[in-house]
Amino acid sequence: MSDRDHKARFRPKDRSRGRDGGHKPAWRERERPDGPAILYGWHTVTAALANPRRKIRKLFLTENAARRLAEDNIDTRVPPEMVRPSQIDQRLGPDAVHQGLLAEVDPLPSPSIETLEQDGIVLVLDQITDPHNVGAILRSAAAFDVKAIVTTARHSPEATGVLAKSASGALELVPFVTVQNLARALTALNERGFMTVGLDSEGQDNLAAVKLEAPLALVLGAEGKGLRQLTRETCRVVARLDMPGEIKSLNVSNAAVLALYIGATRLGLMS
Repeated sequence: MSDRDHKARFRPKDRSRGRDGGHKPAWRERERPDGPAILYGWHTVTAALANPRRKIRKLFLTENAARRLAEDNIDTRVPPEMVRPSQIDQRLGPDAVHQGLLAEVDPLPSPSIETLEQDGIVLVLDQITDPHNVGAILRSAAAFDVKAIVTTARHSPEATGVLAKSASGALELVPFVTVQNLARALTALNERGFMTVGLDSEGQDNLAAVKLEAPLALVLGAEGKGLRQLTRETCRVVARLDMPGEIKSLNVSNAAVLALYIGATRLGLMS
């Protein structure tokens, strides 16, 4: 097959134009709620290939990536399409570190609040929109065996692309619970016996001093804005993270790690 044929197969046929008259990046056209999710990068794609719950629609590989998969005896599950690295660059943009792998996949099913285990820790994200931050939080959540991440359908990044890359495979390990209304979701968690703890710089107590109980839901707000008022009012406890240094605030993904460590330690999950 010629390089021209490869490019014709790799590009989506329907490419709408942006305001400047140029074509929008193809990967953005694919990242629609009703379309396939886009995964790229070695850890992200190989984790998806190893997840039997993940349906793989298409797999695009460079020769080097295909060779590495074969050497590691990783099942591609679907016949891969061989492409040049530049073709994946065209799909994702020149700054994406794809390592020669790109997959189109179906989103994983989203469980409901009612099906969550009443054990351990869940994380609740209040309009955290940066996919890098959510991906980093997801990776930490997998490390601390978080049972689920609860987020809103709006004002949150899709579980694809940059978020999945930042999560480095953790997207396959921690379920996402997508809800329409966060306050109602927190109310449901309260009713199911979760101790809902909002993290806010204006919290009355230091989280390390709060008596934490399982099941525990730690609620994180967006950087700058923090928790919304209704979110704060719906949490059973609002606590802060006291820092000994001159800088008193943390990036939200770092705050998540610290809160998870405190929570897991207090609940006896670190042994």
